Amino acid sequence: MFMNAEEMTDRVALITGASSGIGAATARHLAGLGMRVTLVARRAARLQEMVRELSPERALAIEGDINDPHLIGQALASTRSVFGRCDVVINNAAAFAVGPVAKLDAERICNLARTNVEAAYRVAYEAICFFQQQGSGDLVNLSSISGTKVARAGIGWYAGTKHALEALTESLRMECADTGVRVSCVEPGMTQTEIFGEPITSISRPLAPEDVAATIAFLLSAPRHVTIPRLMVLPSSQAI
Repeated sequence: MFMNAEEMTDRVALITGASSGIGAATARHLAGLGMRVTLVARRAARLQEMVRELSPERALAIEGDINDPHLIGQALASTRSVFGRCDVVINNAAAFAVGPVAKLDAERICNLARTNVEAAYRVAYEAICFFQQQGSGDLVNLSSISGTKVARAGIGWYAGTKHALEALTESLRMECADTGVRVSCVEPGMTQTEIFGEPITSISRPLAPEDVAATIAFLLSAPRHVTIPRLMVLPSSQAI
């Protein structure tokens, strides 16, 4: 890491999709570095478990659907009210759908786009507005290796949404240059999370959510004059 643990202490991060997978692992990792965290997700029971685990003094739970247009604005306002500020937004909540046209209905594809593009864009917009007013902040968009290449047939539905997020990340990074606001994306390869619904067996050892969380923490630890625009992390066994 660039910074030591003391320099990360008491920064505040808001994490979407925080009740499981990469979101939950990131919340635990950042909290372990001394940061305070706002956890945004749909599953209230899991959020409350996370708050108990991380400490009610250092974790705030906000239940809601990421597709609710008011959720992120309210979550940022609550974070500032409880913790005094918000330094980081991890734009992580996402959906997943792959397959040939014959096996996917149009509504599932449209819901994928609503979550991975429309809702992710809204999170990014609200975060940038908040950080510009504050004068500093880090927006980290969770993309994917699929946001840089289309590796196989049937994955284009998902890959297309991540390509859109990559394009937005680049544009916002340039817009926010020299303002104190940094914009980056993390591009994981195959990662074993609930989103797949079953164990990954196509490679010998996929990434764990904790691997991606550590990558995010490394990115955030860069000194303020350094921006890491994109950070790809792959399993050593994934040939892509």
